[in-house]
Amino acid sequence: MKHITLYLITIIFSVSSYSQGKISEAEDSLKKSKNTSSNSQTQTTYANNNSTSDGNFLNDVVGGLFVQLFAYTAYGVAIESPFESTHLASNAYLTKYPYKNSDKGNFSYNWDEDSEIFTTSISTRYIFETNRLYGNHLNADMRFFKRIGLELDYLQLWEESPNFGKNALAIYTALAKYNRVRTERFNAYWGLGAAYIDGDVDALGFTYGLGAEWFFAKPFSLACNFNQVLVNNNSVNKFNGLLNYHRKQYKFIGGYEHLKIGSVGFSNVSLGVGISL
Repeated sequence: MKHITLYLITIIFSVSSYSQGKISEAEDSLKKSKNTSSNSQTQTTYANNNSTSDGNFLNDVVGGLFVQLFAYTAYGVAIESPFESTHLASNAYLTKYPYKNSDKGNFSYNWDEDSEIFTTSISTRYIFETNRLYGNHLNADMRFFKRIGLELDYLQLWEESPNFGKNALAIYTALAKYNRVRTERFNAYWGLGAAYIDGDVDALGFTYGLGAEWFFAKPFSLACNFNQVLVNNNSVNKFNGLLNYHRKQYKFIGGYEHLKIGSVGFSNVSLGVGISL
């Protein structure tokens, strides 16, 4: 009888632990982080009362040199190094869309009839972890002036269960991008921006992103990107690994998308289509 009682108690606790749903758990973890952050801010003290007013010329000179060296290195890593400025990729042009009359991807070293000064690609991807946990990823990626870009991303998740009904969560992201690597077969970017998480979280956060696409064999390409949103002393991470099949200005997408919202992870299959305008 004791074994039966323990078994029933275990079932009850396991059911109650999952009755909330993964989306609700993710929202709660972000909200708890917000409360923790606000409490810690009220307890912050500053104890730096021993600053000196004696200027040290040598320290100022050495410190200035280190600042200049850091700025020079940071510029070379983030923007362009002197060794790259003489390479053809430094002045690469945008292509209208990948593999248009050539084996080139998003960039071309020469201006021709397939080149463009402004391009936009729109894609929609259906993602799902189970038949009860799924979503949609709508993305608009704009490139202009060779190096600059703007990406607008909308992620919507839904979860259904007979225990708690239907939950939903949406994440809106705007990312200003710099196309750091621009070759005819490979390109990479980094970006900074902002993101808004709706639902019970209702918070705005800072976001950054990294990504690359390799056009390894016509008509295929492999794209990977990572995006992190910092919000409420916690984070929302998005990682995509996608294989694209290009057909004229269209592309067909398949791959994997991993999400970590607060402390809750989501592993999704991703399928979709895209078009270059």
